[in-house]
Amino acid sequence: MTKGTKQGILPQQVIETLLTRGAIIAPQMGDDGHPSQVQPASLDLRLGHKAYRLRASFLPGEGRKITDCLSDVHMHEVDLTHGAVLETGCVYLVPLQESLYLPHNIAAAANPKSSTGRLDVFTRVICDGATQFDAIPKGYIGPLYVEVAPRTFSVLVRPGDRLVQMRFRQGIMDILSTQTVSLDLKGFDGSGIIGWRARRHAGLVDIGNVGGHKARDFWEPLYSEAGQLVLDPEEFYILASKESVSIPANHAAEMAPIATEIGEFRAHYAGFFDPGFGVAAVGGAGSRAVLEVRGRDVPFLMRDGQPVAKLLFEAMTETPASLYGEKGSHYQAQSLRLSKHFTS
Repeated sequence: MTKGTKQGILPQQVIETLLTRGAIIAPQMGDDGHPSQVQPASLDLRLGHKAYRLRASFLPGEGRKITDCLSDVHMHEVDLTHGAVLETGCVYLVPLQESLYLPHNIAAAANPKSSTGRLDVFTRVICDGATQFDAIPKGYIGPLYVEVAPRTFSVLVRPGDRLVQMRFRQGIMDILSTQTVSLDLKGFDGSGIIGWRARRHAGLVDIGNVGGHKARDFWEPLYSEAGQLVLDPEEFYILASKESVSIPANHAAEMAPIATEIGEFRAHYAGFFDPGFGVAAVGGAGSRAVLEVRGRDVPFLMRDGQPVAKLLFEAMTETPASLYGEKGSHYQAQSLRLSKHFTS
C-alpha cells in the first residue's frame, strides 16, 4: 500500500489512498472524494446516528462480534439524529460511521482527539473480536465503535461529531526516541495562571458549538506562588508542560505515562501529536504539551518540574503532504490552553 516496505505511521496521502481503495470505508465523503477529517498522520472518526447506554464497559474477546455482546450490557438506545445528551457517570457505545477492510500488513490505533481529552470525556475505540481497547489488528475487516463516558461535563453530540482519531501503522511499533514531559507550575505567559480545575455541576458542553462556552462558567483558574499544586481526588485539571514540544515532519509522537507508580494521578487522555506540531516553520514555535490530569484516591502534591509523562517518537513511512498547523489549528503554538469550545 505504501512505497517499498518501510514500516512506520502512514501519512495523510496514504490514508487517502486507503480511502480510495476501500480499505477505509467512510460514507458521505467530501467533494474531493475524501472525508474532511484526514489529518497529517491520522483520521478523525465520526459518530453514527445512535448510542447504546451500557450498564458496564466490555471487550468482546476473540471470535465475538460487538453485536453478540450487547444483550449482556445494553440498557436502552439513544437516537442522536437531532442531537442528544450523553450524561456524566454513564457509559455509552456509539457505532462509528467509518469501518475498515485493512490490508494484511496494516494495523490501527485510536486515541481521543485533543478537544475530547480536555473536556474530560473518556473514550475508547473497540472492534469485533477485540481483546484490548484502541487497538485494531492487522487485516481487520469490520465495523468500529467508540465507548464514550463523560466524566465532568455532560455533552451534547450529533451524528458526525468527532471525538476520536485513528492512526494506521505498517509493520511493528518502533520507538526511535523519547522525550520526558514535566509540569510547569510557575507559569510562563505572565497571567499568573498555572492551570485550570473543572467546576463540578457545570452546564452542558455542546460538542458542535466551538467557541460558544464561557471558560469561567466551566473552569476555575489556579495560581501558585510556591510552584506546587495539591491534586484533589477525582478532580480534573488542565496543566501545561515545562518543555516545548516539536514533532519533525518525518515523525509522529504519542504521549504515554512515564510510570504508573509515581503518584496518585492520571496524566493524560489524548496522546497523538502529528508531524509539524510545534515546528516553527508552520507557526508552532514554543508549543507546549497540554496535560489532562485527574487526581486519584488521595490528595497528591505536585511540584514544578515534576516528570509526569513521556513522548514516544515513531517514524512516518513518508513525509505527510501537509503538516499540522499549515491550515490553521487551535492548538498550534499553545501554552496553557483549554478546549476549543471555550472562550475567555
